[in-house]
Amino acid sequence: MENYSIIIFILATVIGLSAFADKAKLPYPILLVIVGVAIGFIPTIQEIEINPEIIFLIFLPPLLYDASFNISPKHFKTNISTISSLAIPLVFFTTFWIAVVSHYMIPGMTWPLSFVLGAVLSATDAVAAINITKGLGIPQKTLTILEGESLINDASALVAYHFAVAAVMGATFVIWKAAFQFVFLLGGGFLVGAVMGKILGIILRTVRNNINVVVSFMLLMPFVTYLVAEHLHVSGVIAVVFLGLAMARLSSKVFPEHLKNSSKSLWDVIIFLLNGLIFILIGLNFRYVLEDIESNMILPYIGYAIVITIVALLTRMVRIFLQKINLQKAFKNNNKKKRKVSENALLDFGNSLIISWSGMRGIVSLAIAIGLPKFLEDGTPFPHRNSIIFISVAVVLLTLIGQGLTLPWIVKKVNEKAAQNKIDSNI
Repeated sequence: MENYSIIIFILATVIGLSAFADKAKLPYPILLVIVGVAIGFIPTIQEIEINPEIIFLIFLPPLLYDASFNISPKHFKTNISTISSLAIPLVFFTTFWIAVVSHYMIPGMTWPLSFVLGAVLSATDAVAAINITKGLGIPQKTLTILEGESLINDASALVAYHFAVAAVMGATFVIWKAAFQFVFLLGGGFLVGAVMGKILGIILRTVRNNINVVVSFMLLMPFVTYLVAEHLHVSGVIAVVFLGLAMARLSSKVFPEHLKNSSKSLWDVIIFLLNGLIFILIGLNFRYVLEDIESNMILPYIGYAIVITIVALLTRMVRIFLQKINLQKAFKNNNKKKRKVSENALLDFGNSLIISWSGMRGIVSLAIAIGLPKFLEDGTPFPHRNSIIFISVAVVLLTLIGQGLTLPWIVKKVNEKAAQNKIDSNI
């Protein structure tokens, strides 16, 4: 009952803070994280343990489904090259560079442990990216790239994570096995999502006159799809994303307007509460992660987290600006009649900078870190487990608060520059 009371208290806090953030023109995820940290240090508040399986089953399916359902299919298709380059190669580049820096910077960090830390922090978070960029006046194309990347990159990060943990456990890393598993996870997830989308489409066409049944099926199916995909050992994340994309196309063709409105109203409330719970939980867990670290190591670990945050940001910036250059070259070199790169897919300096700065980490990184095994196969404790969890939580907080609070200023400057350039071009 005490845990239920805490959850009710947190939900009330979420609603109140969201109203305050709206009045104060602050990104409410940032405010929730900060208040969550503060609440966590209240002596009478009991620890709410985050079970990674609960995060992946209860939180991820509806949030991913909602994000993919609302993404623009047209913009997604146009910018698929940029989205895929950020969702796959960038994840592995980030894992590699964080691993290199961690290995040489943190005492006792072996290469396998360094790659575990890199994999944990390699993917940006869909929930954070969507909520912090909402209402900032960011162009639809830029939002689609951010959302599309965040929806797909979890699968890449989870593959890197599983192989890194296996290496710590003593397994040998084989590149072709890793590549095969990655393709299998993505391809299988796509297939499950497509099949479940077809099944749901047939059901909804049959019962579309019954609003309650339609909305109930749409609420249930993301969880069913995720469970089916995970049972088949393919990516539940990718399956739910493609289910959402399939439903977005179906709803635009089949659903009457009143049904769309009813469904959207319910989803908006659910997503609002889930988002709020996630950001509060991130903040709440900082105190309990802190307790597992020796006091003389707290400042060094915070320093390591700052360096890793900078490395992740620089890696992201380099990859995005290289993508910008590559797209421009491809656009210029292609035959005009058979142009492979659409002009709408090109990136300018402004949206490249916004995309670079929007790479916040979030609940997925936290869940993966807390989900680290406590013991190796021989029964010995998993080495540096507490260190990896603390640094991961610190990086999540640094990106959410640091990048999240400065992002509106960057967007404002980019928009002012774009407006000035437009005026200059018209003179």
